[in-house]
This record gives sequence, structure tokens and C-alpha cells, in this order.
Amino acid sequence: MINSIKSSVFYHIYPLGFCGVINNKKNYTKKAGLSKIDDKWINHFTQLGINSIYFGPLFQSTYHGYDTIDYLKIDDRLGTNADFKQLVRKLHDNNISVIVDGVFNHVGREFWAFKDVIDKKSQSPYTSWFNINFNGNSNYNDGFYYEGWEGHYDLVKLNLYNKEVKNYLFEVIEKWINEFEIDGIRLDVAYLLPKEFLKELREKTTQFKNDFWLMGEMIHGDYNSIASPEMLHSATNYELYKGLYSGHNEKNYFEIAYSLNREFGDYGIYKNIDLYNFVDNHDVNRIASMVNTKEYLKNIYTILFTIPGIPSIYYGSEWAIEGDRKISDLNLRPELFLEDFENDIDAKNIEKFISNLISIRTKNIELTQGCYKEILVKNKQFVFGRGYNDKWILIALNLDNKEEILQFNVPFANSTLINLLDKTEKLNVKDYKLNISIPAFSSKILKEEE
Repeated sequence: MINSIKSSVFYHIYPLGFCGVINNKKNYTKKAGLSKIDDKWINHFTQLGINSIYFGPLFQSTYHGYDTIDYLKIDDRLGTNADFKQLVRKLHDNNISVIVDGVFNHVGREFWAFKDVIDKKSQSPYTSWFNINFNGNSNYNDGFYYEGWEGHYDLVKLNLYNKEVKNYLFEVIEKWINEFEIDGIRLDVAYLLPKEFLKELREKTTQFKNDFWLMGEMIHGDYNSIASPEMLHSATNYELYKGLYSGHNEKNYFEIAYSLNREFGDYGIYKNIDLYNFVDNHDVNRIASMVNTKEYLKNIYTILFTIPGIPSIYYGSEWAIEGDRKISDLNLRPELFLEDFENDIDAKNIEKFISNLISIRTKNIELTQGCYKEILVKNKQFVFGRGYNDKWILIALNLDNKEEILQFNVPFANSTLINLLDKTEKLNVKDYKLNISIPAFSSKILKEEE
């Protein structure tokens, strides 16, 4: 990774949607595709404070990108291999690391090896690449049954216990690294991938590129089952994601505090993993559509950028755009244009707030590497600390619709604190006690004055 993972701030792009080409069946033209991510967008990333981008599926597919046809060719709708190589170079020149989606659990029906099986049936040399039964039939009347991903037969499950399949995928990744110089991979449905495959993947990618980063999609279950020193480096933090919106909607900071303590407290089960934290992505409703009031958004983002782990923004959510998947996932994956937000006062307000949070995070090692300590929890108020080498930053939040006055003990005796969100405000700690007032729907990030 160009940037230390602990100091990374991610921007998640779903390319086929972002570029407005998901329904484009025409051949690529230079007016579309990855060329959309021009200097203006890159400037937006850097001004926001982004130093890592996670690109959703990029390689040739039939429709949504997760039905891969060719692992070695950028999707025609997005451009060419040369286009992506040039984009990665420009991002690297701007100190932005690049992570790509690795969809290795399944392929599309048009994938070359599966097409060979359809054509040659049991005579194909690739029958063992998939989980096939020639005594059955498929929904497509192929003359054989095959396993699809969770019952979706347009997504053909690969046999990752097959040595040939694994070697093929490892060769693919090596070519991605050599051709595009990517810095890591997000593994789709990592919770379904065999543990031995993950171990071999870690070993191989470390050989290919020593600081190559691996993050896995994990929706339920124990993140330690895929993230460890011998498997992946990180996992998606869905447990916290759920609490971030429901804890605010139900005016229950205990829910969020419980998850944070369980994950990152003194006995936290994930305190040694840099989990990938998010408030929305390409599979779930936009956070602006999930909260009962957008007044909660600033507190939610304050938590996201001050807790342990790696924060990520899904493209467009820096402007609090809405998106609900009730009708279609496409509602979560729109094409966006920078100029549409230039004169939107509300959008620019939340963008500026998020940019400030990112700046605060990247400038303070307590927030990127410090321990986590719960200090005070009420239904509508929450205070926690991040400590590093006996230096502390306190985060205090109020989700009530009125000002709240709090008194609580802190981990240091006598000190003057400055509010990093409003540096004109200073508070005094006396005998390990702090008294503060927090306005409605707001937060404070307090650091000892140097």
C-alpha cells in the first residue's frame, strides 16, 4: 500500500454505476467509462482527504460486474486495460492507493471455462473447475446441474478446492499487480471462500507484492474466521454498520457502545484487526435514506471517523444523497456529476464537515492507532476516548433535539481541552472531571491543548 493502512481513508466507487454505463451495451467510447474519473474528480478526492479508493468490479462481465467473463480484460463499458493502468498511475501520483474487487467465488455463465463445459459436457477438461452433476439438469437446460451462488444460476460457483482453479486465480492476481500496479483486493463473499484458499492467497500475494492488502466481505459471523495474520488483513464491519443507523433512529447509543466495546474495548474480540468501517455501500440503502432525520448524519460520521478501524465513504454519500434498493439495486449505484453539487448548500455543508473530520483523523495518531475507551453512555448521549502514549482525544455526542449538559470522569487529572471541531472552544478538566454542554444533534472532539 502507498499509504499505511492505519492512516487510510477509503472512497468506494461502483464503476459501472458511477460512470453511467451499467446498461450500456454499446462499444466503449472515450466519452464514457473510466475517463469520467478525470482531474476534477481526483482533485475532489484529495480535497476531501481520501488516500485510498476501492473500485467495485472492473473486469469484463455480462451485466453488474459480479458475473465475470474475463478476469484479464477491463469491461468494455468502462474502457480498456490501458485506460485503467493510466488511471491507477494518476491516482498513485496523487498519493491514492487502489484496491479492486476480486470476485473469485463465482463467474458468469459466459466465462470461457464454463462455456467449454456447456459445449463439450463431460468431455471438457474444465468440468472439475465447477461443482457439476451430469445426472441432473440446470434452469438453463444445459444437460447437467451445477452449483450457483446462493441459488443464483447466472453466477456459477467455482471449485476453489481445485488446484488448477486456484493457480489460475493466483496468476490472474499476479497479472493485475504487474499490469496495473494495484495495491490490494476486496474479496467478494469472502465468508464463503475456503480457509485454505485464503491462506494460500495471503502467501501468494505477499510474494507478489510485500505490502499487498486483502480485505474480505463478511456479513455475519466471526471476522476472526477470515481475518488473521495468516489469512486476510481486514473484513467489512457489518455489525457496526447496522448499529450506526438503528442506534440513532431508536435513540439508543447503548447499541453502538455495546458493539464498539465488544469489538475494540480492553477485551475486544477485534482489537487487533483494522476492520473496514462504513455507513453504506453498493448493497445497502444510503445512510441518508436510513435515518429518521438527516440531523443524525453529522454524529454518525463523527463516530465513523473517530473509532478504531478504517473508515470508508461510498461515492455520493459525502453529499448525503439518498438511495433505496426497494425497487432496484441501481438506485444505490447512480451516475454522478460533480457540477450537480457545486451550488447545493446542504450537500456542500455535509461535504465540508466530512472533510474536516478526515483532516482531524489523519492529523491525530490517537484516532488512527489509539486504544478505545468507553467513558459515558446514555440513550441520547455518548462519550468515548481514544488514547495513545498517555495522550487522549475525547469524542462526545448528543442525538437529542435539545442541549445536554454532562459531567464525567476522564483519564487525566488537570488539563485544558480544545474542541477540534471548533477551535475557539476550550474546556478545563479539574481533578479528572469534565463538565460540558453539547448542543442538539451535535458532537465535540476534544484534545488536550499542547
